[in-house]
Amino acid sequence: MSPEEHFWACALAIERQHGTRAAVVVAERIGALALAGDREGIAMWKAIAACLDELIKAQNGTQGH
Repeated sequence: MSPEEHFWACALAIERQHGTRAAVVVAERIGALALAGDREGIAMWKAIAACLDELIKAQNGTQGH
């Protein structure tokens, strides 16, 4: 699995598990990693956040608008 595929898989899993709170869960995770000084973790979770954002936009029919 490529890193890109991994990020998408994570975004999908988080969306399924947390539903409408998925974006909040990801933001909280990024915040915790920032407080811990984990730059690699922050980068990974930001990539997951970007995938989640695209997923939410696609579900809402707003992709590309």
